[in-house]
Amino acid sequence: MSDSLSLRDRYLELIDKIVQATLKGQIRSKEQVYKMLVEGVSPGTGEIFERCLGDRIATTQRQTETQGDEFKQAKAVRSLRALQTIRGEWERWQEQNQATEALTRAIQQIVTAETGDRLHTFLKLTDPNRAQALTLSQLQRLAKTLQQQSAQPEATTDANAQQELQQLSQGLTQGLTSWQRLEDHLVSWIYEQGRGQLGFEGVPGQRGPWALWAKQVNSPMPQSLFQALSLEKSVVEWAASQSTNLDLSALVELVVVLRCLQQGLVNWFDKLVYDSKVGAKLSISTFLAFAVIWSQLATGIRQAAIAISQTSLGDGCSQLTLQILRTFAQRDYFPLYGGIFASFSGEYLRNALDYLDEPLRRAEGTQEKARILTLLGYSFRAQGRVEQSIAFHQQALEVAREAGDHPCEVANLNHLSRTCIAQTSYAEAINYSQRAVILSRQAGDRLGEANALANLGYSEVFQAQQLEQAEPEVYESAIDRLQQGLQLSEKLGDRQSQALCLSSLGIVQVALDQAQAAIAYLEGGIQAAQFSGDLYLQGINLAYLAEAYHRLQNPAQAIHTGCLGMYLLEQIASNTWRQPAGLLTVIRGQLGDEAFQTNLQQQRPAIISVIGVDGYDHLPTLLERYKTE
Repeated sequence: MSDSLSLRDRYLELIDKIVQATLKGQIRSKEQVYKMLVEGVSPGTGEIFERCLGDRIATTQRQTETQGDEFKQAKAVRSLRALQTIRGEWERWQEQNQATEALTRAIQQIVTAETGDRLHTFLKLTDPNRAQALTLSQLQRLAKTLQQQSAQPEATTDANAQQELQQLSQGLTQGLTSWQRLEDHLVSWIYEQGRGQLGFEGVPGQRGPWALWAKQVNSPMPQSLFQALSLEKSVVEWAASQSTNLDLSALVELVVVLRCLQQGLVNWFDKLVYDSKVGAKLSISTFLAFAVIWSQLATGIRQAAIAISQTSLGDGCSQLTLQILRTFAQRDYFPLYGGIFASFSGEYLRNALDYLDEPLRRAEGTQEKARILTLLGYSFRAQGRVEQSIAFHQQALEVAREAGDHPCEVANLNHLSRTCIAQTSYAEAINYSQRAVILSRQAGDRLGEANALANLGYSEVFQAQQLEQAEPEVYESAIDRLQQGLQLSEKLGDRQSQALCLSSLGIVQVALDQAQAAIAYLEGGIQAAQFSGDLYLQGINLAYLAEAYHRLQNPAQAIHTGCLGMYLLEQIASNTWRQPAGLLTVIRGQLGDEAFQTNLQQQRPAIISVIGVDGYDHLPTLLERYKTE
């Protein structure tokens, strides 16, 4: 206690000394105040100094408000200004001190980590979701310190540990150098694309950022990856082919480069205030593009792993995928009603859930996990892995409910409804969508309500068909719900929900043998799905559009839309590609091979404009696969 009191007296004396020096004109810059604080405040005693400063500020503030003597009041005002300067420099000192302490702790954790575990430790310390993730300047200092540590035999007697420290240092240094070469070209490719589609898509080798970035870096690993991406080559195959070159140093370099690119693009897109919806769409595509890249790198490395150390590299890539998804889940524009088509299985899936369990230990983390599970559940349903999809959505529903995340809770009720429809469990689907309608209205979630109305109407139509209830009023009531959902989604301007509502109306019209009416809805659904970037809904709409044209005896358009739907669905690993493939097989049987090929050749320009020459050439392979599987 006596030590505490003496320290308090010393800090009050320091504060008064700075104030008096300021009043006498002896303090000419804030830097002088900062230096006095650095010299006068002992490490680990910041709380005592902060209380002393707070007491002095409160006392002086009262003096400025109650002092009747003008001279004394003026002095109190000047003293208060001096104290506020001290507070500002104290906050600066704290920030600098915390950064230094964070770097010191990071170095200690990396150096003392078990051999083989240093990559995991490094990725954890640089996770953007951490409150004190290391900055680029800190990474530079980290690289220098690790290099020094690896050169000191007394630091560790383990040769493998020394090698890991050296490789980490080399990877950081090379990654920061590569980023410096890329930084000025972060968004220049956007302007060079001109009036074309804005995003990562484009003509292989010519559009998008990858080809430009490949020209800017002179380091072999990122350059090779960018070239592969620019030519739309498989990242899985690329990673497998690099198995002999991909070590800890190379992977850390990719971590620095890809993370800087991703964060830089998201920050830039988020600032597109002139069109926030376009900016949000581009940010979403950036998050998903880089998450998929890391997921594919993980798969490729694991497939080609010839040593335990390379398996660790694959695990690191998985860790990076999940870090991106977790950051993404915290954004306002996170798509609760869209998805990516990630492939999680086996040990990778268990590792993913282990990682996601970590934020559940803190209240704020539960919402993130629920949203990521929602995204994965949607992805699994699109791939036809229904049981896994239901498991994800059920877990997400429970976590969202515990976290009080009502929009996420409503979204999972809607997703479960849609999944039950796919299983022809229409009564269950109606139950889930009715709950979603009630909860969304209670929570004021208009977006959730629009989706719930669409699902409710959709499932009611198919239940009526299943029960052979042909009364017009049954269908009219259900279609009215679908129209309500469409009107609400249009009012909200949410293209993802519009795509779902238009798709649902179109599919219902096909089911009711109203093919001509279905076409307008399905074409509108395709446009809305293209805007929202949902390839699954695009493919589904095209599949049913082909069915509508077939019923109208328009084989040319049925072949055109069927081929596009089949290709897009197969590209995202959705087993629903077999639906349009089956229809195309029927059409070929009705027309004969020669007439079918003539129609297909006539549609070639229109098909190529969407999926390219390679996509067109892949169509016969898919039709043959359908026949043999």
